[in-house]
Amino acid sequence: MFTKPRRWEGEHFDTQSVHAGEPKEKPFGSLTMPIVQTSTYHFENTAALVEHMQRKVDGLEPLRGEYGRYGNPTQEVVEQKMAALEGAESALVMASGMAAITCTLLTLLSSGDHFILTVDCYRKTRQFSLEVMSKLGVSCSLVPLGDYTALEAAITPRTKLIFSETPTNPYLRVADLPRLVDLARRHGLLTVVDATFGTPYNIRPLDYGVDLVIHSATKYLGGHNDLLAGVVVGSAEQIKQIREVHNMMGAVASPHTLYLLLRGLKTLALRMARHNENGLRVAQFLERHPAVRRVWYPGLPSHPDYEVATRQMKGFGGVVSFELATDLEGTARFIDALRIPYMGPSLGGVESIVEQPALMSHFTLDEKEREELGIRGELVRYALGVEDPEDLIADLAQALDQVPRKASVYPEETTQHTQHS
Repeated sequence: MFTKPRRWEGEHFDTQSVHAGEPKEKPFGSLTMPIVQTSTYHFENTAALVEHMQRKVDGLEPLRGEYGRYGNPTQEVVEQKMAALEGAESALVMASGMAAITCTLLTLLSSGDHFILTVDCYRKTRQFSLEVMSKLGVSCSLVPLGDYTALEAAITPRTKLIFSETPTNPYLRVADLPRLVDLARRHGLLTVVDATFGTPYNIRPLDYGVDLVIHSATKYLGGHNDLLAGVVVGSAEQIKQIREVHNMMGAVASPHTLYLLLRGLKTLALRMARHNENGLRVAQFLERHPAVRRVWYPGLPSHPDYEVATRQMKGFGGVVSFELATDLEGTARFIDALRIPYMGPSLGGVESIVEQPALMSHFTLDEKEREELGIRGELVRYALGVEDPEDLIADLAQALDQVPRKASVYPEETTQHTQHS
């Protein structure tokens, strides 16, 4: 929609996060991108309408808007900024991360197709893949992340794509992207990676040959726990196909949401540097504490994917998952004793958030079902904000002092999370 040249944004991520995708001259001389609060755009005359429609027929970018479901000036800027940060040709912003996932799968898969999903992932992604896609005649196989023999064995003549998170939720497993891409290409498969936990600041899957990358922009990209949005980035042709389906489905982010997301992206580099620092320092502290049975953080040598993570990632993010040497009730007591974090879902904001997955994201499952997914009662997922790390550690220390200890009933050598969750 903008005809003026984009501002040169430099080569470094920090500079791109501020300037990429934005025109130097904005309406009314505004320094920030204005909110265009409209659902409908009008045309000055019939000639202008015909020119606009002809550009669509010719496959050219429109010079202006037509209808709010098809785009917004602020949306265009956010998409161009995200494409620049990911090193992609194109990007598409939607109403939520799940909208980005569901719209992408619905675009790329048809009745009779099959796809592979790695096990340790967001529960709603798994539910949609197994419960909704199956109603449309699309089958899905779950494969342990890191088991590339099992991954290749799951491929059938009907397989069309592999979907993985990296890092995963909640055990922060890290996919070996070159190996994943090589396997997929040998079998002619597409690769889709949800990199919400990594962000383009820490990892850019497209650099390794991944086809499409998805983010819940609700998390780190927005960064302030005040918006819902999702992004998918990739080649211009693939994004065009997904956009056509998205325009029909109507999972549109509002102009105000887009403005908040654009504002959040400008500080992404600054915030991620602190998230990375807090994550590593807290993980190191927890691993040394006698009340903690095990810590999952890819920046620790004890993590099963430490070597892969250190090769691929600039930093390891602000989410730390750990099990306490207690039970469900003792873990709840620990969380109640914390003073700094809020108890709730989500992650990636400036405020720290803590949750006990067994009592939140997996509450509706019985103990056996949770155990099959590796969600034990003593598991904690701590999404660290940007508070001072010394304060976070002191708060953890006082809360851990209140944890009643219990011997582990899970032998270390059979801990299933390191194998497939």
